[in-house]
Amino acid sequence: MGTAATTKGVPTLRRELGLRDLTLFAVMCITSTRWVPIAAHAGPSSIVLWLLAAVLFAAPLTVAVAALAAKYPGVGGLYLWTRQDFGAWHALLGFWSYWLGIAFLFPTAALLYARVGFSALGPLYAPMGESRFYLLAATLALIWIGLGSNLIGLKVGKWTENFGALATWAVGLLLVAVAWMTWMRRGTATPIDVLPQWSWRTVSFSAAIAFALSGMEGVGMMAGEIRDPERTIRRAGWIATAFAAAFYVLSTAALLVVLPSAKISELNGFAETADAAGLVLGVTWMAPLIGLLALTSGLGLLGGIGTATSRMPFAAGVDRLLPEAFARVHPRWGTPHVSMLALGLVASFLLVVYQLGDTMRAAYDELVSLMLLTGFLPFVYIFGSAWKAGKRLSAVSGGAITLLAMLCSVVPPDEISNVWLFEAKLAAGSLAVVLSAWIIYHRSKPS
Repeated sequence: MGTAATTKGVPTLRRELGLRDLTLFAVMCITSTRWVPIAAHAGPSSIVLWLLAAVLFAAPLTVAVAALAAKYPGVGGLYLWTRQDFGAWHALLGFWSYWLGIAFLFPTAALLYARVGFSALGPLYAPMGESRFYLLAATLALIWIGLGSNLIGLKVGKWTENFGALATWAVGLLLVAVAWMTWMRRGTATPIDVLPQWSWRTVSFSAAIAFALSGMEGVGMMAGEIRDPERTIRRAGWIATAFAAAFYVLSTAALLVVLPSAKISELNGFAETADAAGLVLGVTWMAPLIGLLALTSGLGLLGGIGTATSRMPFAAGVDRLLPEAFARVHPRWGTPHVSMLALGLVASFLLVVYQLGDTMRAAYDELVSLMLLTGFLPFVYIFGSAWKAGKRLSAVSGGAITLLAMLCSVVPPDEISNVWLFEAKLAAGSLAVVLSAWIIYHRSKPS
C-alpha cells in the first residue's frame, strides 16, 4: 500500500470501493439538498418534474453508465468513453465543458452549505453567514475538507461521502416526519396542485431539475477504483437513483406542507421550514438539527463530486492531452493529487472572485446559466456512447431530455430585462468554452 500501482507503465489507482461504499458515493453524487428549497419555491409542479426527470433522464443515465463502465473498465469515465467512441477532440471537449461546469458550480454549492451551517448555530451566529470574511473562510474550509479527505486516499475519503449520504437520508426522513405531524395538526400550507402550469419559467426550471438528477456519470469516472465494477455499478446505481428520486419528491412535498411556496426562499428554505414547523410542533431543536445534517450532506457532496471529476484530468494527462503532471499518482496515498489540487485551486479562485462585489455576483449568476447550458453537452456524448453500446432505449430517452434541457437553459429567467444581452453572453461564453478546448487540444500531442 506504500506505492501507487502501474500497468504496463501506465499509473493505476487502488480499488477501494465495494457495493456499500459505492452506493453511498452514488447517493452523494446524485442527491444534493441544495435543490430542495429551489424546487419547493417553484411550487408543487416540481413534484411531477422530479418524477419525469427520474424516469426519462436519471434511470437511462444509470443504464448507460453501467453499460459503458463494463465496456471500458478504466479510470476517466466520460473522457474514456468519448475517447474510445468519438476520438480525442470530442473527449477533450466533453471533459473540458464538464470540468468547467463543476469548477464554476462548486463554489455556489459550498456557499449555500456554509450559510446553512451558520444558520444551524442559532440566532447568535447566523449573522456571520452574511459576513464576507466568515462566509469566505467557512466556504474555503468546506471545499478543502471535502477534497482534502479524499486527497489522502479513498480509504479515508470515502467516509466523508458515507457520512454525507447518511445525513442526506436523515434529512429526508426528518422532513417527512415533520411534515406529517404538521399536516395532522393544521393541514398543508400550500395547495398540492402538482400539474405543471405552462410558462417560460417552468420551461427554464425543468433544465435545472434534470441537472439535479445527474450524477451517475461521476460514479462511472471511478470505475478503475471499484471492486467488480460492472456488477457493483449497476446495483449501486439503481439503489442510489431510486433513493434520489424519492428524496427529491418527498422532501419538496414536505417543505410545501409546512410553508407556502412563496415563503420558501431558495437560499434559506431549510431554516425557514424548520422554524415554522418548530412553532407548530412546539420544538426548538428542529432548525439546528436539520442545518447540521444538511451541512454534513453538503460536505459529502463536495467530496464526492470533486473526487469523481478529478479523475478526468488524470485520464487526459495519461493520454497526454493535458500536461503529464495531471497523470501523477501520489506514491503514498495512491490518488491523482495534481488533478484534485487543480480543481480545488480553481474553485477557490472563483470563490474569491465571486466575493469581490455585487457586479461580479451578477456576472457570476450569468456564468451559472452558461454552465447549465455547456454542462449538458457531455451527456450528448454519454448517450451517444450508450447507443453504440446497444442501450438504444436509454440513449433515445436520455438524449432527448438532454437536448430539451439544453434548449430550456437558454430561456432567460424572469429577472432578466435585456434578453438579447443575456443570449449574447450565453453564446459568447459557449464559444469561449469550445475555443479554449480547441486551444488545449491543438497544443497537445494526442496519442
